Amino acid sequence: MSPLIFKKTMATYKKKYKAESKKVENQIDESEFETAGVLNTLDETASKSEQWIEKNSKPLFYSLVGIVVLFLAYFAYTNYVVAPNETEATNELAFPRKYFNEAQNGASGVDSLLTLGLEGANGKYGFLDIAESFSGTDAGNLANYYAGISYLKLKKYDKAIEYLSEFDSENAVLGAVSNGAIGDAFADINQLEDALEYYEKAANGKSNDFTTPLFLHKAGITAMELKDFSKAEKLFTQIKENYSKSDQGKDVEKYIAAAKFAQ
Repeated sequence: MSPLIFKKTMATYKKKYKAESKKVENQIDESEFETAGVLNTLDETASKSEQWIEKNSKPLFYSLVGIVVLFLAYFAYTNYVVAPNETEATNELAFPRKYFNEAQNGASGVDSLLTLGLEGANGKYGFLDIAESFSGTDAGNLANYYAGISYLKLKKYDKAIEYLSEFDSENAVLGAVSNGAIGDAFADINQLEDALEYYEKAANGKSNDFTTPLFLHKAGITAMELKDFSKAEKLFTQIKENYSKSDQGKDVEKYIAAAKFAQ
């Protein structure tokens, strides 16, 4: 290679190398600038967060204290108010239940026993007192049921409906019996539409072999009295298909036939 060509080649290489070096330097500078920008942003964010926390430290502290106080209050209320009330109400319930059970078992003077259960005696609470004084407890709720059934047996139907309507239970049988008893009360004052509604409600709860066919049958009889023979047939047919071995299922065929014939 001639000296002239060699010099030109070297000159070109040096220019190219300087240009590439400059490009790399620019890239490094830009990268460093971007990194610095991100760090600055993080610093600013952290600084703003610190400022916000510092500015709101008292409200945050008071909020935390408020949560702790609420938790402690709930804990204290549950353990030192609700639990003792529940225990006391359960103990009080034993006295009127004694008279209620005696009346249920056919002891003489049923009306007097039921009245004692309702009103209490000898300084002891009856169902009415317990339902009112311990309304937030399970025992107070159960007192509504006993009071309602007692009034139903005493033929005080409005009172029976009032107290049974206050009773609430997740127990399948007890809930069905309560709704069925309301149906009985409405039937006894000849409000048959209401009676049918509660009989169906009692039958349509959690299915069981005792209360379900019983209240399906009562609902069917009530539907017949209301001359809703199609509904009556459906109700009796449910007994035939699902509860044929129950007491109501033994002669349900004749009720189905009567409902069909009446249509």
